[in-house]
Amino acid sequence: MAGISVKLPLTRDEIDGFYALNKTHPEMIRQNLKHLILTTPGERMMEPFFGVGLRNFLFENDIATLQDQVVSKINEQVNFYMPFVRVLEVNFYSDERNVDDFSPNVLGVVINYEIIPLKESYALEINV
Repeated sequence: MAGISVKLPLTRDEIDGFYALNKTHPEMIRQNLKHLILTTPGERMMEPFFGVGLRNFLFENDIATLQDQVVSKINEQVNFYMPFVRVLEVNFYSDERNVDDFSPNVLGVVINYEIIPLKESYALEINV
């Protein structure tokens, strides 16, 4: 099956060709949304305003106003760069949650989103 885009991080895959590929639109959109959330503004060349920069909020105090800022930034970026995606809900968790695979110093975000043309909902969990 032909791919839509290259899967990141790059991994060698003899089945797809030289690199592994995203084969469905939801898979590609999930990858693009994750990169939008993790990219720090100014990090992407020729797009100085691209990205939420979730890592920038890692050592801030966990207060409701900070969470509101992050949600606002996520909505702003998704509306501008991915208008075919609707953010339904953003939930936060930190080291109080028991996450076996990660260190206790974690800022976690779960983003529930809908791909508007497909009318399908998904969840994306990001830990920094």
